[in-house]
Amino acid sequence: MKIGKISESILKRSVLKQITANRPEMVKGASIGADCAVTELSDGECIAFSTDPVTGKISEVGRRAVHRTVNNVASAGAEPFGVLLSVLIPESTEEQELREFMQTADEECKVLGVQLMGGHTMVTKAVNEPVVTATGVGKKCDNKCYAKGKAKPGADIVVTKWIGLEGTSILAHEKEDELKKNFSVPFIREAQRFENYFSVLKDARIAVENGAQAMHDVSEGGIFGALWEFAEANGVGLDIDLKAIPIRQETVEICNYIDVNPYQMMSCGSLIIAADNGYDMVRALEREGISAAVIGCTTDGNDRTVLNGEERRFLTKPEPDEIHRIR
Repeated sequence: MKIGKISESILKRSVLKQITANRPEMVKGASIGADCAVTELSDGECIAFSTDPVTGKISEVGRRAVHRTVNNVASAGAEPFGVLLSVLIPESTEEQELREFMQTADEECKVLGVQLMGGHTMVTKAVNEPVVTATGVGKKCDNKCYAKGKAKPGADIVVTKWIGLEGTSILAHEKEDELKKNFSVPFIREAQRFENYFSVLKDARIAVENGAQAMHDVSEGGIFGALWEFAEANGVGLDIDLKAIPIRQETVEICNYIDVNPYQMMSCGSLIIAADNGYDMVRALEREGISAAVIGCTTDGNDRTVLNGEERRFLTKPEPDEIHRIR
């Protein structure tokens, strides 16, 4: 199988089809495009769970792992309060590196208002780079658990901040020496600082307060993968304007130089929102300092199209993330 997320067809037949045990507490279980599993423990109280694996240099996976899982919980409309970390590290890892990793993860948790609740840490020959699996936990204390929501045909699709933030930050760190041959140091440093935009907690809170129909965070597989997952989860079609998708100039130039597709690249920090009036949603977000744009709408049907000027193409099932291709 290819590196990265397994294909949708394999996920359906070899993973989801094998899950047959059911519990009455489950509000939402495993499915295509679902950010979280949700349980209802008592009347009006829902608990959301999400888990996400991250690989990479130990100096940068702590921040990404925490944000990935906390963003998933927030995308379900829940309030994140805890994170568990399963950390698998190779024999070459030094204790000081592990300590710094934990300090970084804890600092991010403090900023986000969540607690590191526990987990497992292990040195193993099974990995040649750190593998961190983060599990996020959140609560929703009303009897209208947000995860039950569905986007309706005719809703506007809003995307917050800019796509490709995570991938750009990774490239700016890992390919710094190569990038210095073509870009100034201040340009590269700005791209590295994209990690400061990884959280969507505020984005999700504002979206819920302003009547969002449904949300989905953009992470591995990029905006194209996330849009497909969003449409699949909500049973709608999509009509998207490629030129309306917000992207930073740093992302455009670095991706052109490295030869990667920014629309299929890790995008932690962006949130897809379905709203009755996307322009009202954009104004609500921008009033609180969050850039956002309407990029299209949901449709009644199965077609998921992207318009680029006069050219119209169909979205295909998610492909492996571009970051995996070049590592």
